[in-house]
Amino acid sequence: MSELAYFGGKPAIVKSETPDKHLFGWPIMTEEDEAAALDVIRNNSFSLTDVTIKFQEEFAAWQGRKYALAFCNGTASLLTAMFALGLGMGDEIICPTKTYWGTASVAANLGISVVFCNIDEHLSIDPTDIERCITPRTKAIMVVHYFGYPADMDPIMAIAKKYSLKVIEDVSHAQGGMYKGKKLGTFGDIAAMSLMSMKSFAAGELGMMVTDDIKYYERAIAFAHYERNNPNYIKESPDLAPYWNLALGGIKGRANQVCTAIARVQLKYYDERCAEIRRAMNYFWDQLEQIPGLHAIRVDESTGSNMAGWYCPHGIYHPEELGGLSVKRFCAAMRAEGVDCCWEGGNYSLHTHAFFKDFDLFNAGKPTRIAFNDRDVREDDINCRPSEEILCFQIPWFKHFDKEWIDKYVAAFRKVASHYEELLVDDDDKSQGGRWYGVAN
Repeated sequence: MSELAYFGGKPAIVKSETPDKHLFGWPIMTEEDEAAALDVIRNNSFSLTDVTIKFQEEFAAWQGRKYALAFCNGTASLLTAMFALGLGMGDEIICPTKTYWGTASVAANLGISVVFCNIDEHLSIDPTDIERCITPRTKAIMVVHYFGYPADMDPIMAIAKKYSLKVIEDVSHAQGGMYKGKKLGTFGDIAAMSLMSMKSFAAGELGMMVTDDIKYYERAIAFAHYERNNPNYIKESPDLAPYWNLALGGIKGRANQVCTAIARVQLKYYDERCAEIRRAMNYFWDQLEQIPGLHAIRVDESTGSNMAGWYCPHGIYHPEELGGLSVKRFCAAMRAEGVDCCWEGGNYSLHTHAFFKDFDLFNAGKPTRIAFNDRDVREDDINCRPSEEILCFQIPWFKHFDKEWIDKYVAAFRKVASHYEELLVDDDDKSQGGRWYGVAN
């Protein structure tokens, strides 16, 4: 095996020879997407709703839910989902600590206290830790299908039923994914998700919320869609009538129709393209199955589950299998080999961030996270330390099954893993690492 590039050897992946667009280019945009966007531009219908309403109908049918509502981004859809369920000041919502900040931070806008739950070995919310987080103030569980891996919905829904809790699914990483034959986003009372330009379902800057409950749907309209907060759309919620024609949340959540026009085209081909991604990603992990230290985050598709488009795929890192080599040093060696995407950490554990410790959104003289609660939920954060110890690393996100090139990337991972002893010299960084979305300890 040749010398590691980290020490001056030849990289396993020569970037000038790599067909990056073929392997990694995303989203796949065609003349059909361009024509749909141009139609909106030429008709100056950016801020109308005709295209958006068509997409909502098509998305709801594809998702398998009665109602779908488009938003300017996924964060707005998550905030609206909380409002739609009636969550507010003094309520508590359980959320996995490892996720994108928007999943949890929006709760502050409604005076909701976030209680953080541990993640499991697949980086998803750990069902065995949920009951620890439940108090008389708990009203809902936020489930995140993190990095495309379907959360274990059977026990989660059983707990929700036992304690009469609402469930919100954040499907931003897993649009179209399946859990035991049922589509993600159809388990909870509401599902919300981002369709921004880097997601597996990518449509510019866009968010979606879906539900089967007409009253949740109508409350969501009233919260952020003033142009549809009127009797033409609000039919089953007479309590909202006095507030027609104004966005109750004080925000404009309307989607830009360039995005919904592109989304309509993307939806037509999404499942087919995801199947190709899954073929490539499963092949990649098959080749690394026996490599020490590197453990796949993936499902057994024979169970009826899948990871949709494998958004931002990661693996779990076990340093003890590589002599204690830190994940940071391992990833640095991988990048030296030409695997530019290989970084450690994913999102930081949110319970470690100052926002959830002392930020005062309302200038109330008290941290917003506990401002409307009679207990200090921050004291529970110590129980999430196990999540800080789970190490992960990013892997290439192949968009096409190209055996020749996937094998080259596999060879790069094998090369570094086989030379781990050389990398142990002066390796004193045993931290978790993490770099995503500007979140830091």
